[in-house]
Amino acid sequence: MTHPPAISDAPPPPPPADARPSSVSGSAVRPGDRIFLGLSRGSGVTLLVIMAAIAVFLTVRSVIAISGNTANFLTTSEWNATGAEPKFGIAVLAFGTVVSSIIAMVIAVPIAVGIALFISHYAPRRLASPLGYVIDLLAAVPSIIYGLWGALFLVPHLGGLYSWLDDYFGWTGVFEYNDGAARSLFTVGILLAIMILPIVTSVSREVFLQVPKMHEEAALALGATRWEVIRMAVLPFGRSGVISASMLGLGRALGETMAVATVLSPGFVINLSLLDPGGGTFAQNIASKFSEADAFGQDALIASGLVLFVITLLVNGAARLIIARRKEYSGANA
Repeated sequence: MTHPPAISDAPPPPPPADARPSSVSGSAVRPGDRIFLGLSRGSGVTLLVIMAAIAVFLTVRSVIAISGNTANFLTTSEWNATGAEPKFGIAVLAFGTVVSSIIAMVIAVPIAVGIALFISHYAPRRLASPLGYVIDLLAAVPSIIYGLWGALFLVPHLGGLYSWLDDYFGWTGVFEYNDGAARSLFTVGILLAIMILPIVTSVSREVFLQVPKMHEEAALALGATRWEVIRMAVLPFGRSGVISASMLGLGRALGETMAVATVLSPGFVINLSLLDPGGGTFAQNIASKFSEADAFGQDALIASGLVLFVITLLVNGAARLIIARRKEYSGANA
């Protein structure tokens, strides 16, 4: 008769000790590491101090201006900060800034993502390298050059597009065209889209090139087509990077000054049609009025700059939240 093996009451052997120390003592840290840690920490603190100083400066000067304003700062569609009774508001500026930036993003982001995918996954190497180099060069073109090109070439050649939009979409009121000069918020949006296109394309391209090759090879091994590989492996991995690139482009669109001032026909009026001349943006208004403003007028312009500063912070904060929520699905931690 076979008996079951006896169960030993001896305790199990202890797990092997980790050869690495659980912590590194201060004496074991090299001097170079200490220096680098101090420089990194100091850089971060310096950045926070600079941001806080800018916020304090804008807030103090804005309080002076708003306290002397005889109109509602948020809803008034007029800018007369140098009169006997100062009356100014940001309604037109906020509308123009947001609308032109949205137009630019709607046009630029899909095209930029398409160009980035073409360079990274479709174009042959001898074509991808020169094309990427040209895109990088476009990102370095000064904004005044874009503005001159927009005023001298883009504006005179947009009449046909405006007429086409009026023929097919004029019934909406948003694209109603009255045969005026094409110096409207829609033209500004097109110009801003061209300006932010290289930034979004360059960052998106670099993100798509970082996709792990084994992800793409695994999808190909399962019989996926090239588009299916991009849809299932490349785009999910690069989603957070595309969002970051879009926010970089949006930051430039929100703060663009000279190009907008060169193309737009300024006027403190909110038009239902995006094709009507007139409107304004925060940056354009500050650039055009700062030199002729008195001390109080400069404070009023600084108050509008504070609003632009807050809008930029809110947009970047929202982008960070989106990236943080989608990071676990993007494959960035693979």
